[in-house]
Amino acid sequence: MFDVPFWLWVVFAATVVVSLAVDLLAHRSAHVIGFREAAAWSGLWVGLALAFGAVVFLVLGGTAGTEYTTAWLLEKSLSVDNLFVFALIFAYFQVPRAYQHRVLFFGVIGALVFRGVFLAAGVAVVNRFTAVLFAFAAVLFYSVYKILKGEDESFDPGRSLAVRLLRRVVPVRDTYAGQRFFVKEAGKHVATPLLAVVAAIEAADLVFAVDSVPAVLAVSDDTFIVYTSNAFAILGLRALYFMLSGLLERFHYLSTGLAVILGFIGVKLILQATHKLVSPAVPEIPSAVSLAVIVVVLAVSVTLSLRRPADAAEEKDGEDGEDGEDADALREPSPRKVK
Repeated sequence: MFDVPFWLWVVFAATVVVSLAVDLLAHRSAHVIGFREAAAWSGLWVGLALAFGAVVFLVLGGTAGTEYTTAWLLEKSLSVDNLFVFALIFAYFQVPRAYQHRVLFFGVIGALVFRGVFLAAGVAVVNRFTAVLFAFAAVLFYSVYKILKGEDESFDPGRSLAVRLLRRVVPVRDTYAGQRFFVKEAGKHVATPLLAVVAAIEAADLVFAVDSVPAVLAVSDDTFIVYTSNAFAILGLRALYFMLSGLLERFHYLSTGLAVILGFIGVKLILQATHKLVSPAVPEIPSAVSLAVIVVVLAVSVTLSLRRPADAAEEKDGEDGEDGEDADALREPSPRKVK
């Protein structure tokens, strides 16, 4: 555990609040976010995360800086799976592209809260019961199995628990009303499908936390390191989605790369737990090595995806679909009913 000064927590909190405020003001009007705008925002979020990492390095030392960078890059790489699910949710509910940023904005706020709770609990459990690392490793190995078997693609947004609970708590109308989450009908407030989409996004993040929380705890057991790295990775998730929207299918080797990374982190957890519980002679994998492995695996996955493209016919279908989306960006289709 690192001796984190209180002012560094304040700097982190202020950076997050100001960043979210600027983001909200910049996107207060509904519009389709193109590649250039998304790339600029993505570069801003990456730069902000790396700048904060430099502060961590200077204030807390090289070990803390390396752990932060490794945890941030790990969470960033694992978040790619979230992007596929976001695309699935938006397609299922037929969300107009102009409204998707608003959904993801509130999804990010919820993710920051829930990840904070899960990570704090995870750190407390690991510090008290080291043997739980073996269970975390098992979770990661099971995730590897699901990815390689293609079982991660079975997520059904309409049947998620969050959406069903929302439907029981408040009536949900069948059509959108701009970017509003609630409208008044017959003297009563009812939810729009946009709120159901936010609920589905939050439910998806809870599912992905099952993988990302154990993975990041393999890098560090310090609350400050794991939460700040996760927070900056989550903050850049929206821009990354819009930048890669329509290109995700081209990185068809990325899922395999993520499986390799999760498997490697699972091994790291086992060695870490064995070193602490069985014998100090059992070697641990340094964070610098973990960082190098993650970078290399991601680079190889992306390079192979570009050098060996998927079936050309499938790519053409995807491109045709994108053209149609641009023309109908501000149209408000009737989404699937929230059951």
